[in-house]
Amino acid sequence: MAGTAVASTRLPVQKRQSGRKRLVRTVGRTMLSAAATLLGLVTLTFFIGRLLPLDPVIAILGDNVSQDAYNTMYRKLGLDQPLIVQYGLYLKNAFSFDFGDALTSGRPVLEDIGRVFPATIELATVAVIIGTGLGIPMGVLSAMYRNSLIDHVVRMIGLIGYSTPTFWLGLMGLTVFYASLGWVAGPGRIDFVHEFSIEPGTGFLLIDTTLQGQWDAFWNVISHIVLPASILSFGALAYISRMTRSFMIEQLGQEYVITARVKGMSWARTVWVHAFRNVAVQVVTVVALSYAFLLEGAVLTETVFAWPGFGRYLTNALLAGDMNAVVGCTLLIGAIFVTINLLSDVLYRIFDPRTR
Repeated sequence: MAGTAVASTRLPVQKRQSGRKRLVRTVGRTMLSAAATLLGLVTLTFFIGRLLPLDPVIAILGDNVSQDAYNTMYRKLGLDQPLIVQYGLYLKNAFSFDFGDALTSGRPVLEDIGRVFPATIELATVAVIIGTGLGIPMGVLSAMYRNSLIDHVVRMIGLIGYSTPTFWLGLMGLTVFYASLGWVAGPGRIDFVHEFSIEPGTGFLLIDTTLQGQWDAFWNVISHIVLPASILSFGALAYISRMTRSFMIEQLGQEYVITARVKGMSWARTVWVHAFRNVAVQVVTVVALSYAFLLEGAVLTETVFAWPGFGRYLTNALLAGDMNAVVGCTLLIGAIFVTINLLSDVLYRIFDPRTR
């Protein structure tokens, strides 16, 4: 009896230790995968930069540079070193967040990114709120009333969201809602009359105007952001509604749903309280990935609406052949995707016991 008692107490301890080991191994594999992805991205950007037909010395000094000045800058950039040495210096600078100076502004690339990125985060955040707030209910209703008129309308909206070019939607939105109806403000982030009345703060104008109590400027920012955020959210809305519909259809075919209906539970309560709870973690993952795509995919939206954000900065850098800025932006986008994927995986394992 005593031996049995000792063995029974050892089992939970061994089980906990085994669980910790599995958790450590899982976290280690995930971190290793993220590090390998970032290393691969850095390596890819290095060799792409070397293969492009752009002379970084000419891009910095111009076409009319003397041969002596050209040679001096060539050596300063380390281009006279063997390729493996250049790659090592590139890795060192990249992982120390030193991307050099941007040719378009003359300031450090990291400083430029820190200046323009809050505008993109603000735009993408409003867009994902719109896309999530509409996409999830649309997907659930589409699954609840499968093959009905509601389902067909939701699927049609999703098809339009996937297939319609963002720049065309942006131009049509400006033509209809700004130029014709005057319901929203035009391109830009804020009107010139309000721009210099806001004290520098977080970089997020919606937050800064609220903290400073400048409500006229706040509503002006809302008027500017609502149209580009709605255009940007259209693709996310289509993706979120489609995935939510797919998840819910699978759950609504489970036996526990039939059991709940037999016990007299209403259809709406069965769907929203029981079925949706079982897909909530998957939906969170979809929303997180949509947010990452919005941060990256804001390039066309920011160009059409003259939004002074990350996407427009990257576009100008590409047109100017500013490889320092392009590389810095590319690595930031990659880091965002890796981080969001990592967080999504962690959340999935925390909230869904079946994945542990």
